Amino acid sequence: MRAPRFMLALCRRFEGCRLRAYLCPARVWTCGWGATGKDVRQGTRWTQAYADARLEVDAWLHFREAARISPVLWLCPDDISAAIGDFVFNLGPGAYRASTLRKRVDAQDWQGAARELRKWVYGGGRKLPGLVLRREAEAQAILTAAKQ
Repeated sequence: MRAPRFMLALCRRFEGCRLRAYLCPARVWTCGWGATGKDVRQGTRWTQAYADARLEVDAWLHFREAARISPVLWLCPDDISAAIGDFVFNLGPGAYRASTLRKRVDAQDWQGAARELRKWVYGGGRKLPGLVLRREAEAQAILTAAKQ
């Protein structure tokens, strides 16, 4: 299985790709298209081919985890599932599981979900313009798909 194409597009658009590990605003070592984990630490270097392949795997794992937490996502339009998958890719399943956003998704309250997404724009204790743009893209994807 693969993550939805729209989710991959969101990840690529908002993560960017860096082939040398860097500390993200949350002070987590990150490499490639936003990958984190035990294998990413100071000094990590990847090829573009590895970063691209890693994105495919990580996106699918995060998408699947989002749908495990909120099974309704399996039945939703692809863009809704992709937007929530992107959120989980960016912030992790723990943040999603404990969030009001999850409650809105589970209730299929798409207006409420869009409002909740727009609250998650802080990294390292400050409001980040890139997160504002990312959350707005996710929110708009949900609202547009919900209208169809």
